[in-house]
Amino acid sequence: MPELPEVETTRRGIEPHLLNHSLSGAVVRQSRLRWPVPRGLSQKISQQNILAVERRGKYILIRLEQGTIMLHLGMSGSLRMLSSDTPPQKHDHVDLQLDNGQCLRLRDPRRFGSLHWINEDPLQHKLLKDLGPEPLSTDFDSDYLFSKSRKRKLAIKLFIMDSKIVVGVGNIYASEALFRAGIRPTRAAGRVSRAEYLRLVQAIKDVLQAAIQSGGTTLQDFTNSEGKPGYFQQQLHVYGRADEPCHQCQTPIKHRVMGQRASYYCPQCQH
Repeated sequence: MPELPEVETTRRGIEPHLLNHSLSGAVVRQSRLRWPVPRGLSQKISQQNILAVERRGKYILIRLEQGTIMLHLGMSGSLRMLSSDTPPQKHDHVDLQLDNGQCLRLRDPRRFGSLHWINEDPLQHKLLKDLGPEPLSTDFDSDYLFSKSRKRKLAIKLFIMDSKIVVGVGNIYASEALFRAGIRPTRAAGRVSRAEYLRLVQAIKDVLQAAIQSGGTTLQDFTNSEGKPGYFQQQLHVYGRADEPCHQCQTPIKHRVMGQRASYYCPQCQH
């Protein structure tokens, strides 16, 4: 499933193609996504200028003069900028048509993605209003994370993967950030010290920034491409490296399942 860095790379990829343009309508070939595509979408968005292309968590927000289109890529979705007359392929479900003859095309083979139309403040939508702060924002700091963790027995890895605590810290990034911070993923969140949270917050920011930069360097153009951003190309220290030697101390990396997700850590470097 695309994580925050991949969604942010997608947002950055489509933004220059959308800003300073207006929408002329929409073509909905398949409305049965995770939630039904709104009826009358083409009429709702027609002749509206695109004001901004934003991201909240894993959702892309295309803000118009009146209303907002909210997109989620699900497990297999991708976005491409194409000429509107490009023949659709099997899983090309929705086109957002621009005034210059181009379109933003949503492809989603597994149809776990979604497209919502929001008339009010999108940040108050039921899917967004309870989300925690963005990890790269100033709202996300060690004081915040330390205060949220007090008396929490939940494992620290599952704690930072909870979108109500902080959005976008997916499985790979949680494992890598905990390694950088020297914290074992199984430790109770309430047993992590303030100083350790200071290291962890910085590690989360560093790992996500590196992943976004990696996506940015891999992504060439969203026009006539698969619309899939580059994934984290930096060398992974622990994730997926079970029984391989730690890059820092040569101790074999351990693997265990936590919250139905594969977790990796160094028993020597992480305490």
